[in-house]
Amino acid sequence: MRILLIAGGWSGERDVALSGAREIAKGLQMLGHEVTFFDPAKDLRGLEAVTTGQDFAFINLHGSPGEDGLIQALLERQGLAYQGADARASLLALNKAVAKQIFQTAGLITPAWEFVPAGQVHTWTPTLPFPLVIKPNTGGSSLGVGLINTEADLHAHLSRPEIAGQDLLVEERITGQEMTCGVLEGTVLPPILIRPKQGAFFDYASKYIPGATEELCPAPVSQELTAKLQDMARLAHECLGLVDYSRSDFMVSDNGQVYLLEVNTLPGMTATSLLPQEALAVGLSFAQLLERLIALGMRKKH
Repeated sequence: MRILLIAGGWSGERDVALSGAREIAKGLQMLGHEVTFFDPAKDLRGLEAVTTGQDFAFINLHGSPGEDGLIQALLERQGLAYQGADARASLLALNKAVAKQIFQTAGLITPAWEFVPAGQVHTWTPTLPFPLVIKPNTGGSSLGVGLINTEADLHAHLSRPEIAGQDLLVEERITGQEMTCGVLEGTVLPPILIRPKQGAFFDYASKYIPGATEELCPAPVSQELTAKLQDMARLAHECLGLVDYSRSDFMVSDNGQVYLLEVNTLPGMTATSLLPQEALAVGLSFAQLLERLIALGMRKKH
């Protein structure tokens, strides 16, 4: 097949997307596919032309313009199939405040929260008690996330340049174990227990510096907790209207309560990323996972 690999983009997660794209390209070429690379940050106007003659688009973008549905909407106009959620579901999932409303309507437990529009950040007063977690409402890779214990912490975090001009999501802080669980079409994958070796949470450095985090897959937890995580991951996938694959992130509190944090519609895709680790645990190699995603995505062929 002739596959258009779309990666890079202009979010703060650009370097992560490019790193993953290099491994995806190797995997696709090993499978015998002809790969054309396209970075929308360099030539957004060229997307229409570069889709000509392609059989499939493999998207590896984090944040805008991939997880917000923009690229998906453009590909849908071109009639080119791609893997993962459609434009509408992508937009709903990326917006954390909107996704949380959908979760709550579906009966999924998520930390108490409030939404702070960018224009109100510097006049806003928290209604939730400390400690808090503050994060960009449409961000990822833990960029701009702050753990807030005091008023001083709050003011210091709100002055950080990486969150300037962004809408924010504020949550009660849940202490406990960090977990993640993927869905691959009709299959819920084994959850992973995440243990950062440094720092207070699974931050950007913990995610992308080799050896910075212990990731245990399958998670060494009870069958009951495994089933709970998998049920919640499946329901989160379904209530957002997602297809093909997703990865849901959780906190399991010290008293055993499971909280859904968010759902990733374009999970990291290197051979050692979280969702590929889960796929490997059920017998799918990285190359086989790529092939499965292409087969699932081809159902969108117009």
